[in-house]
Amino acid sequence: MTAPGTAAPPTAPKRGGRWIEHWDPEDEAFWNATGEKVARRNLFFSVLSEHIGFSIWTMWSVLVLFMGPEYGLTPADKFLLTSVVTLVGAVVRVPYTFAVAVFGGRNWTIISAGLLLVPTIAAYTVMEPGTSYNTFLLIGLLAGIGGGNFASSMTNINAFFPLRKKGWALGLNAGGGNIGVPVIQLVALAVIGASGGPRVLLGIYIPLIFVSATLAALYMDNLASVKNDTGAAVDAAKDAHTWIMSFLYIGTFGSFIGYSFAFGQVLTNQFGRTPLQAAYLTFIGPLLGSLIRPVGGWLADKYGGAKITLYNYVGMAAATAVLIFASMQKSLPLFVAVFVVLFVLSGLGNGSTYKMIPGIFQAKAVAKGLTGEEAASYGRRLSGASMGLIGAVGALGGVGINLAFRQSFLSYGSGTGAFVAFLAFYGLCFTVTWAVYLRRPAGRITASGAASEAKQQLSYAEV
Repeated sequence: MTAPGTAAPPTAPKRGGRWIEHWDPEDEAFWNATGEKVARRNLFFSVLSEHIGFSIWTMWSVLVLFMGPEYGLTPADKFLLTSVVTLVGAVVRVPYTFAVAVFGGRNWTIISAGLLLVPTIAAYTVMEPGTSYNTFLLIGLLAGIGGGNFASSMTNINAFFPLRKKGWALGLNAGGGNIGVPVIQLVALAVIGASGGPRVLLGIYIPLIFVSATLAALYMDNLASVKNDTGAAVDAAKDAHTWIMSFLYIGTFGSFIGYSFAFGQVLTNQFGRTPLQAAYLTFIGPLLGSLIRPVGGWLADKYGGAKITLYNYVGMAAATAVLIFASMQKSLPLFVAVFVVLFVLSGLGNGSTYKMIPGIFQAKAVAKGLTGEEAASYGRRLSGASMGLIGAVGALGGVGINLAFRQSFLSYGSGTGAFVAFLAFYGLCFTVTWAVYLRRPAGRITASGAASEAKQQLSYAEV
């Protein structure tokens, strides 16, 4: 029996498995007594599984470095291949988001981790000269499922943490997953340096997939309170902010994942680096971009996600302008240095934009006159439903980046044309962020409705 004034611990319902019936992270007594410990445990093992998922999703960014002239692929062929992988990873994020409520966060983590064996073993089987390009495209399609792990992991962890902790928790969860990109590139560097082939790289990850699935089964939990709400999904899809944030997420996460796939190919095709020389450089940007993501969430918690996102786009635009100069001057040191800065800024923006999502819907709840748990429930409902859509659309930015590089190399023989397009896009993202979330309505407010609108718009500056 719980003593008066203390929080009830998480309790399991009668159904089997690790299900938690009572979960109220907004209750500070509950959170301090038992909730935080359980949430942090689930966060840790969620990060591990998502990390492996990111590695498998982006493994083709390094596999193409192994694919020399004997494979008979042009640079355009390789950019198309990585575009296909990125596309599938974006699309599957939508069903993966809803899978958490259908199967439970723990159960789906086990299933989604196990599914990673399919593309890994398939790639291990066909990775050799003489394999048809269509076969590589098909295996690339399978590898895309690794991109879905992000959406289910973020949806699951979003339910575990209170609003005041979401920026940090979601940033750490996403950052730990994103580190899968530089880690597989570092492993590839070691394999190439040891004169190993692509099958060695793939063989390393097969047992790691088993480990992540097993640890999820042993240490993670399902939340009974997380249920699919078709109405919430429809409401989120109808809300303009879902699509505005999707657009902004294209600029941050789309840049991160797109550059992660393309960086090595740009170095080999534009600057004549060997696969080993490229591998020495490609991991640095994704590593720093992943590590900085929780900082972006923390800064957003402290200063407001909209403000951090706005300034971040200024930095991304400035870095891209320098990249254009470095590309035209064929300066490899400057190009690599500024590309790494761009990776860092994309990671920082990833954290700040994802923090904005729950804050925006919480602000909408307050504007509707809701308070307390009713407002928190409204915010959780719509932010959880919107995350899958935002994550999916944002990842499509990676497809656009690889296709832009493909066309730029076909048309100009370099990536300069693509960088010009990216610069214009970041300028547009800056404008949208300022106009929607930070601009104060001009003129004197005379009507009560206009005053309410102004109050709501001003509150977005704190998201």
